[in-house]
Amino acid sequence: MRVQFLTAREAANLITDNATIAINGFVGIGAAEEVQEKIKERYEETNTPKGLTLYYAAGQGDGKDRALNLLNGEGLLKRVVGGHWNLAPKLQKLALDNKIEAYNFPQGVISHMFRSSASGEKGTISKIGLDTFVDPTQDGGKLNSITKEDLVKKIELEGEEYLYYLAPKIDFAIIRGTFADEYGNISLEEEVATLDATNMAIACKNNGGKVIVQVKDIVGANTLDPRLVKIPGVLVDVVVKCTDINAYHDQVFGEVYNPAYCGNAKTLLNRVAPPKLDNRKVIGRRGAMEIHAYSLVNLGIGIPELVGAVANEEGQGDKITLSVESGITGGVPLGGIKFGGVINPQSIIDQDIQFDLYDGGGLDVTFLGLAQCDKEGNINVSKFGPKIPGCGGFINISQSTKRIVFCGTFTAGGLKEKVENGELIILEEGREKKFVKKVEQITFSAKYANETEQEVLYITERCVFRLTKEGLMLIEIAPGVDLERDILGNMDFIPIIPEKLEIMDERIFRDALMSLELKNI
Repeated sequence: MRVQFLTAREAANLITDNATIAINGFVGIGAAEEVQEKIKERYEETNTPKGLTLYYAAGQGDGKDRALNLLNGEGLLKRVVGGHWNLAPKLQKLALDNKIEAYNFPQGVISHMFRSSASGEKGTISKIGLDTFVDPTQDGGKLNSITKEDLVKKIELEGEEYLYYLAPKIDFAIIRGTFADEYGNISLEEEVATLDATNMAIACKNNGGKVIVQVKDIVGANTLDPRLVKIPGVLVDVVVKCTDINAYHDQVFGEVYNPAYCGNAKTLLNRVAPPKLDNRKVIGRRGAMEIHAYSLVNLGIGIPELVGAVANEEGQGDKITLSVESGITGGVPLGGIKFGGVINPQSIIDQDIQFDLYDGGGLDVTFLGLAQCDKEGNINVSKFGPKIPGCGGFINISQSTKRIVFCGTFTAGGLKEKVENGELIILEEGREKKFVKKVEQITFSAKYANETEQEVLYITERCVFRLTKEGLMLIEIAPGVDLERDILGNMDFIPIIPEKLEIMDERIFRDALMSLELKNI
């Protein structure tokens, strides 16, 4: 057999100094943790492999020690190009301390870069990232002072501006599958998502590299359903059978296997208690009022998840289809460190294809987080002082969806509020202003949104803004809130204020069903 069946340490021993590696995964989904742990173990024992360049698309890790956090040895990595950094604080620290060259590109762009590399193209041409911090006229995606090389360029094609991202030449691909047969064919039948597994393997193989796949088990030749084989054996060099699936092969972090996450069973969804009435639910309720019936909807993590919860509570959940950037459509998305997974998915496609749908404008509406906003309407969710969460799929989704709703509390850091008798009552103001004169980094460009005529709302618990060509316009205020004291007094700029300011629907602030009905357009 051409394929080798090795231990994780034997596979790690194959990786050479100064190689370019690509690792598949999404939070904990698809994380080949035993192989990654053995790479670190070998480095600590032998000081090799060193000087590696790492490419990954989605954020991978638990925010502490798992997945990409295992590759934190100083000197092990020379350069990292990633889509989201917040879940890998140990890599983030290396970047902040100028110990590695560090880049942050949109998640979907990196996924497409793997596809470009697989087909032998030199790079990926995309509009995604224009007028944001990824644009070379701003930061070019560079995260620290030692990062000098330009990996993205601005070009013009037929009179329009595009970004040109250089595709990686991958020497080693580290992927996770479910089963391998004796020929090295890999199925992903119990994985939550397929992500970039196929393109990453092809990109590596076509560059003369080695493809390493961690699996749960090895089965006989020709026993796998060919429709479930996502990586043909001709692309695979090394198969590693996981020694402890409980330690190294979680389907999602915290769960080894749930058949309802991968379509192998459909679970009956227990009645979930509706979220309590608080400032977060107020935002979710106002957001749900922006959904049209039979829409394809993307919900960001955090407060935007409440939009879906409200729709379900109001009996409207069956009128919308939810979509997750990991490649999943339909079902009920999971949150927290299980984000990227879905209960009872209707379809699972590769990540690059999902971003084709997003980039092409296939979403009807998206609800995303609101971390920092300025007078023009720019949003920053990717950099805050010494913290670099990164953009993830935020730029792909926000730049390409015609209707965008940013959701978040008006201030942060110690904010205390209560909702009663149809009004919002502010008990203690947050220490940190979210509406500032200039955002630290542009993750969403209001200029680009106006040029492409996107509809953009900014929903907080106490007011609602709309993006206009002249800047941010205040259009609604919550009952019980004082304009001067509670809104303007906690902003670093004065928004556009129309002569008539609407009052937010009082039903949002009462502890009873709203009788919400999603209307078709």
